[in-house]
Amino acid sequence: MRTVFLYAMAFLLSSLAISQESTPLDTLHWDINARAHVFEPYKGKDAIYLLGGSMSLKNAEFLNGTIEYDIYMTGDRGFPGVYFRVDGTNAEQFYIRPHQSGNPDANQAVALFNGITPWQFYFGPKYSFPYKYPVDRWMHIKIVVQDDKAQVYLDNSEKPNLSWNLFHEGKAGGLAFTGGLNSGVHLANFSIKNGAGEIKDFNPGTREPIKGAIQQWEVSDKFEEKLLDNPTDLQKVIDARKWGKRIVLEEGVAANISREVELRGDIPGNTVFAKININSRNDATRLFEFGYSDRVVVILNGKPIYRGNNGFRSRDYRYLGTIGLFDAVYLNLKKGNNTLLLAVSENFGGWLVTGRFPNSEGLKIQ
Repeated sequence: MRTVFLYAMAFLLSSLAISQESTPLDTLHWDINARAHVFEPYKGKDAIYLLGGSMSLKNAEFLNGTIEYDIYMTGDRGFPGVYFRVDGTNAEQFYIRPHQSGNPDANQAVALFNGITPWQFYFGPKYSFPYKYPVDRWMHIKIVVQDDKAQVYLDNSEKPNLSWNLFHEGKAGGLAFTGGLNSGVHLANFSIKNGAGEIKDFNPGTREPIKGAIQQWEVSDKFEEKLLDNPTDLQKVIDARKWGKRIVLEEGVAANISREVELRGDIPGNTVFAKININSRNDATRLFEFGYSDRVVVILNGKPIYRGNNGFRSRDYRYLGTIGLFDAVYLNLKKGNNTLLLAVSENFGGWLVTGRFPNSEGLKIQ
C-alpha cells in the first residue's frame, strides 16, 4: 500500500510540474542579465521592468507545449521576445518590433544559429505579419510548440496569427525572454506548460525560390576581414585556409553560413570563403548574379574582381540588407576548371550567400 501511495505522489508531483500555470517573478526562478530591471506592480499586474537585456528561466527544459506571458510596450524601437529550446548559442525565436506596429515586419519568427539571428534571410510574410500593437494596455502572447511546428497568438486571438516550421531539430532546451532597448518593457504572467502543444489551422506561408540558384557551397575556416585589404597577399590568405564544411541552399533562396561557422566564438575573425568550382567547356564571359550579407570580395582564379557592401543601412538609412540577387559581375572564365570564391564578412543579421548563372550552358558547377 505504501508503494502505491509513493507512486501516486510521484505522479501527482510530476503532473504539477508539467502543468504549472505560472512562474513567480523573483531571482529564485530567473537569471537576469540586463542593463536594469525592477520587480514592481504595474498597471494592475505584478511585473518586471526589463531594460536592454534578458531573463532566463532557471533549470528550464522545454521541448513541446505552450509559452504565455503579457507585455506592456511603448511605441519605442525595441525587440522584445522569447528564445525557446535554447541550446548554447542555438535556439528558436519569436520577437516583436513595437516601432514597426502595423507594418508587414511588425514581428519576426526566426532562430538563433551559432549566436546569429538571420532576420535578413528569414523575412517576409512567411515569418512576419502586420499587427497594430496596443501601447496603453497589456497584450497577451501565446506561443504553441509541437515537434517541428510553432504558432503564435496575440491578444487571445482564436486563430493563430502566424504558423511556421521550426529551424532546428527538436531538442529540449532553455527559455529566455528579452526586453526593449533604451525604453525597456514590462512583462508579467509567465506561464510555461510542457507537454503536447495543440497545433491547429497550421498554414505556414510560402516563399518564391530563386530559379537556378547554386545548391551548395564549400566554406573555409574564418579569418579577419582586414586580410583582404592587400590584393598582393590574397593568395597567401587563400592558401592558409582549412576546408571541408558545406552549406546548402535553403528555401531555394540562400545558404546560411552560420549553420556551420560560429561568428563570435573563441577564434577571431568575421570572414569566410564560400567556394564553387566551375568547369567551362570553352573560354567564356558569363554574367554571375549573387547576393551576400554583409560584405563581399569576389575572387575568380585567385584575382579579386569585385567588392561590395550589403549590410544594414549600407545603401540608405532605411536599407535592411536582406538577401537577394542585388549584385552581378561578368566572369571571364577560361576553358576547363575555374575557382570562384566569395569572401563573405558579417556583422549581424545573417551570414549569407547565394548566386546563379542566368546562362549556364556549357558550365558544370561543383
